[in-house]
Amino acid sequence: MTKYLDLSLNEINKLLKEKEIKPLDLVNEAYERLANNKDLNCLITLNKDEAVARAVELEHMDVDNILFGIPIVLKDNIVTNNLRTTCASKMLDNFIPIYNATVVDKLNEKKMIIIGKSNMDEFAMGSSNQTSYYGPVLNPWNKAKVPGGSSGGSASAVSSRIVPFALGSDTGGSIRQPSAFTGIVGLKPTYGRVSRYGLIAFASSLDQIGPMSRNVYENATLLNALVGYDEKDMTSADLKPEDFTRYIGEDVKGMKIAIPNFYMNDAVDKEIREQVLVVIDMLKSKGISFDYVDIDYIEYSIPLYQVIALAEASSNLARFDGVRYGYRTSGFKDLDEMYKKTRAEGFGNEVKRRIMIGSYVLSGDNVKTYYDKALKIRRAIHDSFADVLSKYDLIIGPTTTTFAYNIGEGQDDAVKSFFDDLLTIPVNMAGLPGMSLPIGFGKNGMPIGMQIIGSKFDEAVMYKLAAFIEKELDLDLDTKEETR
Repeated sequence: MTKYLDLSLNEINKLLKEKEIKPLDLVNEAYERLANNKDLNCLITLNKDEAVARAVELEHMDVDNILFGIPIVLKDNIVTNNLRTTCASKMLDNFIPIYNATVVDKLNEKKMIIIGKSNMDEFAMGSSNQTSYYGPVLNPWNKAKVPGGSSGGSASAVSSRIVPFALGSDTGGSIRQPSAFTGIVGLKPTYGRVSRYGLIAFASSLDQIGPMSRNVYENATLLNALVGYDEKDMTSADLKPEDFTRYIGEDVKGMKIAIPNFYMNDAVDKEIREQVLVVIDMLKSKGISFDYVDIDYIEYSIPLYQVIALAEASSNLARFDGVRYGYRTSGFKDLDEMYKKTRAEGFGNEVKRRIMIGSYVLSGDNVKTYYDKALKIRRAIHDSFADVLSKYDLIIGPTTTTFAYNIGEGQDDAVKSFFDDLLTIPVNMAGLPGMSLPIGFGKNGMPIGMQIIGSKFDEAVMYKLAAFIEKELDLDLDTKEETR
C-alpha cells in the first residue's frame, strides 16, 4: 500500500506538480485506508464514483494551489449537491440536497476531492458520537473509547490518517473536544468568519464550520480556503483576505497569555492539568508571560447553553415535519398525527429531549424568564472575555476535563454530554475563535488537548503560538500502524 497520505501537504503538492503522482493515487489510497478502518465507522456516505471522476479530470489541469487534489471528508450536516446529507438521523436518511454549502463550493474552487460524509452525533447533538442513527464512531487510539463529538467521524478520519483534512461544525465544542480526544488540530473560527450557508442548523447563533487537520500549518492552510464574505449568510463578516499562516515560525518571546482560573479547577483531570502546566513552564522559558484571571459568569456557561442552544434547536428543527422532505411516517389518519408520528419515529432520544426542553424555554412567559435573561448573561461573558483579551494576546487552558472515555459510559445520562463541553462552550457564547491542539498523552496512552482562545478574527496569532508549541513538543501523533 502506498503512503502518500502520510507525507506533509507540501511534499504531496511537490509530487503532484512534478507529475510523480496523480490525484487518483491519493483518492485510491484514501479509499483503501477507509476499507482497512471500516470498524471505525467514521463515514456515513461515500462519494467514490464522483471522487474518482474528479481525480481523473484534475490530471489534465495545472496544480495551481497547495490544496489541489487533496482528499477531504465533510461532516454530514454540510449539504452537498446530489450527495446524501443525513445529519446522522433517520429523519434525513434519504435526503439528497440540490445545492452546495458555500464551503463546499470553496473546496471545489481549490480542486480538493470530497471522499464522503462523516458520521456525527444526530443533528450535532452530543459529545461522544454515540447518538448517530448509523451507530457510534470509534477512537483510533483505542477502539473501546469514544472519539468525542459531535464531529467525531471527522476527527476519527483525520486521526487514523484516512484523509489529511476534514470539516466539522462547532456549536459548543464539537470540533475542539473530538480533536482533543483523538490527537488532532481543530479550530472553531470566529463566529461569522466562515459562511454557515448550507450548514444544517442546530443553534444558529452558536454554530460555526471549521477545519480539522493533522497539524497546525495545514489547519491554517485549509482555513485560508474557507473564509470570505458570503451574501447568502446574513452573519458573514466582510473582511479583507489574509494568510493565516503568515505568523507561523515567528518568535513568541514577549507574548502575554491569560489562564482562566476556571479552566484549571478540580473538575479537570489532574493529569490533564499537569500536562498543561508542563507546556506553560516550557513557554515561560521562551519568554512568554502568564497571569491567572477570572472571567465573569463563565461558571454558568452550561445552563446558558442549555437555554440558548436548545431554544434555537427547537425552532430550527421544527422544519422536519414529514411534509417537504425527509422521513414521513406511514398509516396516519390526519395531519396532526402525521406530524407527531413522523417526529417521534424520525428523531432519536437525545434530539427529542433537546427539542422538548427548547420548546419549553420558548413557551409563553418562559421566553422572558429564561431566554432573554440568558442572552443578557451571555453578553456579560462576551464583555468579560473582551476585557481580558484587551490586556493579553491569547487565553489558554485544557480543552477537556477528561480523557476519551469508554463507549457506552454515561450514554443514558442526559446531562453528561453538556459537561463534556464545560471548557469549550464559553468560547461559543462569546463568538470567539478557539483551537485545540495535542500537547501530550496520559498514562493510559490517550491524547491530551490544549485550548487556545483569541480575540475576534485573531486566528493568525493563535496559529503562531500553536505552531510554536507543536514544534517544541514534537509529538508522535500517528495512531498505531495496524489501524491503517
